[in-house]
Amino acid sequence: MSEPLLLPPLREVIARHGLSASKALGQNFLFDEQLLGRIAAIPGDLSGRPVLEIGPGPGGLTRALLRAGALVTAIEMDRRCLPALAELETAFPGRLRVIEGDALKLGHDALMHGEPYAVVANLPYNVGTELFTRWLSGEDWPPRWTSLTLMFQEEVARRIVAAPDTGAYGRLSVLAQWRSRARLAMKVHRSAFAPPPKVMSAVIHVEPAPMPEGVSAVMLSRLTEAAFGQRRKMLRQSVKGLPGAIEALEKLGIDSQRRAETLSVEEFAAIARVLTG
Repeated sequence: MSEPLLLPPLREVIARHGLSASKALGQNFLFDEQLLGRIAAIPGDLSGRPVLEIGPGPGGLTRALLRAGALVTAIEMDRRCLPALAELETAFPGRLRVIEGDALKLGHDALMHGEPYAVVANLPYNVGTELFTRWLSGEDWPPRWTSLTLMFQEEVARRIVAAPDTGAYGRLSVLAQWRSRARLAMKVHRSAFAPPPKVMSAVIHVEPAPMPEGVSAVMLSRLTEAAFGQRRKMLRQSVKGLPGAIEALEKLGIDSQRRAETLSVEEFAAIARVLTG
């Protein structure tokens, strides 16, 4: 793909537009264009592929995606960043569409005209988990998104890919793994950001996997919410408020004295299948 020859450095763009990261919006800007290029490469070849980006800010990752040949739809609610993004629209004609708005309030599939799309984003910290669980929810599967390549705080990233019976394993692990493949793709040092956050970050990559038959996503969500809502308690206590849950454990031969973090993803799916039935 052809590329504009004279894109100014990101720091220059940010300085010219008087931009600074907003703590209220959970912003942290990335300047290292080599690092941004590595993130854009994680989903594979993006040439001509629709990509949804959430919270592009001044457009650092957006540049990398456009250079990779993607057709980018970017949702940005910070009006201060729109002029910088408009410069990228001009530099890459017909390849970038910027939508001003709140990603939590917009229908992403509709924005992408019902076509399959990849999601690549340095998610604002304050909405990252909520957006992630939204992409993982819903009864219709596979989803319209073909992959999620997302920057999180490292602690959250480790929860997403955690194995059973580990300290990081929890509800987010089950929701991410019961019908998807999730992996930690790369770590990002806090010094790569401006301003540097207090914690390390990591990029996770998720692809849809076959959905277990007979399992309702809503039921699995209710089950995991109950089971991990009282993490230190035995299952017989934590899920007793969910009708039929204790009976489902007995039917499956799962000891109700176990704690939620000891159950495998497959065991949670099996319980949800009985409850769905």
